[in-house]
Amino acid sequence: MTGLETVLRERSEPAAVAWLDESLAAVAADPTAVRSRFAAAGRKVGRGPLHPDDEAGDLFAWTVDDAARVVLLAALGTGVVDELPGLYRHGDAAERRGVLRALAVVPVGEAGLPIVDDALRTNDLRLVAAAMGPYALTRLDDPALAQAVLKCVFMGIPVGRIDGLDRRVTPEMARMLAGYVHERIAAGRDVPGDVWPLIDRHPPPEEIAAIEAETESTVPERRTAALAALALRRTTSP
Repeated sequence: MTGLETVLRERSEPAAVAWLDESLAAVAADPTAVRSRFAAAGRKVGRGPLHPDDEAGDLFAWTVDDAARVVLLAALGTGVVDELPGLYRHGDAAERRGVLRALAVVPVGEAGLPIVDDALRTNDLRLVAAAMGPYALTRLDDPALAQAVLKCVFMGIPVGRIDGLDRRVTPEMARMLAGYVHERIAAGRDVPGDVWPLIDRHPPPEEIAAIEAETESTVPERRTAALAALALRRTTSP
């Protein structure tokens, strides 16, 4: 039994555990049984946070049905690669998130990349956040990851919560994020503080100079936004 399955069983009511046992037996007998069981997971085990201390709206927190779906996929063994695309393609948002969560747990090789690419093209916060897991951080190339991170910032997904992202920052990613910060300041808008530790892995001189120059802007909104952004930099960057 995996650690994830152990936590799931501890968090589940007896009826949910019985359904899980029945489902695992069904999948062992016929791998295609995962299709109906995957869809039913939310109704059978619940949709609340897997860990009691997590908030229900936390984009990065696992839910009970996430865990159940991943356990079902893990039971497929090497056959998971055959079922993964269809489960994602035909699933609702929760089912798709379950597939994305599984990529960090179930060895799927390159088969998960099209799924990650599709999720990152959506405007669903839950799917984009789930796509930015360990699998994507390991397998996306630098340009694709930079675009994905920029999209997260644009959508308001907290990039500071993406585990391991600081180790993948390139000068180009830092430049793109600093450019986005400057655009926000020029529009008189606030800046998410968690971009600064990423930018300051490779501070781009031209973009930083442009941001600092905004503190002398004749437009009050730009000046205020620049001062606030740079104050955040001082408190969030190492």
